[in-house]
Amino acid sequence: MKALHAAFAVAALAVASPVVASADKATINKPAPDFTLKDLDGKDVKLSSFKGKPVVLEWFNPGCPYVKKSHTVGSLVDTAQRHTKDGVVWLAINSSAPGKQGSDPKDNVAAAKTFGLAHPILRDESGAVGKMYGATNTPHMFVIDKAGVLRYAGAIDNSPDAEKKSAPDGKLVNYVDAAFEDLAAGRAVKTSETKAYGCGVKYGS
Repeated sequence: MKALHAAFAVAALAVASPVVASADKATINKPAPDFTLKDLDGKDVKLSSFKGKPVVLEWFNPGCPYVKKSHTVGSLVDTAQRHTKDGVVWLAINSSAPGKQGSDPKDNVAAAKTFGLAHPILRDESGAVGKMYGATNTPHMFVIDKAGVLRYAGAIDNSPDAEKKSAPDGKLVNYVDAAFEDLAAGRAVKTSETKAYGCGVKYGS
């Protein structure tokens, strides 16, 4: 019986552990570090498999009030849907450690339904991928171009109330939209880094 429990423990660890293919930290205008994480169905999702397509990484926590507001009244209401229609791959990543806010798979499944998310939510329970990318908040956004180069990192917009009501002078800027506008025009992303706002990522250590 002890051997059986040990086998289950090893299997559970294998499911939760990400495969990180690079020791490099994510850096603007450098290749985005590769990783493999499992989605909520246990399917492996490998970042490099999307090379040739732009990718957005969104750090996610279904229990975070800022995530809830961003997905119900804020800039994340329709941003993923609009960009995925244009061929962008959108991946939500949850780096909450087991037992911490937002870590329960059932909560993530429920949130995906509530928010109408059609894209995968990937589990990074060890926090290895989040730390590699320097993800500090939920939400925290990263835009990767077709060549696999990181072009933007930071907040979803310039309204830190997550409700689109606190932008300076009332001029809302969706930084993900702006990054893709620059990329589509063949120019460097003008605003390539901003300070993310929201809940702190619930890392284990």
